[in-house]
Amino acid sequence: MANSLQVYLDAIEESVQSFQLPKNPKGLYEPARYLLNIGGKRMRPVLTLMGCELFHTNYANAKDAALAVELFHNFSLVHDDIMDKAPLRRGKETVHKKWNENTAILCGDALLIEAYKLLCTYQPELSHQLLAIFNKTASEVCEGQHQDMDFETQKIVSIDEYIEMIRKKTAVLLGCSLKMGSIIGGASESEAEELYQFGVNLGLAFQLQDDLLDVYADQTKFGKQVGGDIIANKKTYLLLLAFQDANESQKNQLEQLLSETDLEKKVFEVKAIYKLLDIETKAHKKMQTIYSTALDSLNGLTVSEEKKKPLRNLAEFLMSREV
Repeated sequence: MANSLQVYLDAIEESVQSFQLPKNPKGLYEPARYLLNIGGKRMRPVLTLMGCELFHTNYANAKDAALAVELFHNFSLVHDDIMDKAPLRRGKETVHKKWNENTAILCGDALLIEAYKLLCTYQPELSHQLLAIFNKTASEVCEGQHQDMDFETQKIVSIDEYIEMIRKKTAVLLGCSLKMGSIIGGASESEAEELYQFGVNLGLAFQLQDDLLDVYADQTKFGKQVGGDIIANKKTYLLLLAFQDANESQKNQLEQLLSETDLEKKVFEVKAIYKLLDIETKAHKKMQTIYSTALDSLNGLTVSEEKKKPLRNLAEFLMSREV
């Protein structure tokens, strides 16, 4: 019987809380424990458990791999926070702010190493398969992060380049989470790949939804400032699409607005151009097309609809969010 989302979340939380990091040196492992304890959605490790249960009755077999995914995700966050000079993570001080940058770098490194240790707890043949997809994903996440950094100073970024960046930076880890779980559950190579594609496309759709929410979310429900991406001149799908579809006059206006210091005016006028170009509708259509591709991969799996139900419900939940 397929489990509810809360069952998987409880299993992950129990794994995180019972995970034994070394006690010494305290200055290295205390920040790591702090980061793990300040929460998070835990969606990626949940996907690993779901991927396993899709092909096996006992998702617990995938708990070590799920925890490895969560440790890797936190490793990437602590390093991202340093690069972004972010003061807060999940409403709490970031590790580099609470301690210092050197400690945060080593803390992230330690979490990554612990993730590898967990993947080595499986039988050699299985461990080899898990490490192969994990290593490929880890490289792509780093590449995606670097591409995102490059985009900050790159004057011209194509929509295809943007999609490839978010695929690597965000989406491949969702695909990896599901694929590792399915491999542990005994899926065939083709089934594991189909599930991987479901995860990647779900991740892409999720990121495009983020781009839309940043501009069009209800400020009373949104957890951050609506229009923040516009204020920061972030090259989102919406902005790149606007530059692609704008006439020369509109392109010049957009260029001028990038250096506008009146932030309220900046957001208002960029949104006005978006409205003229029907950017919200076009971006939403692209998001739905990618989401439909994800569902096609899920539908293509030969397991029962009852087995697919938790993943389908989670996908619908993620894509219906307003914040």
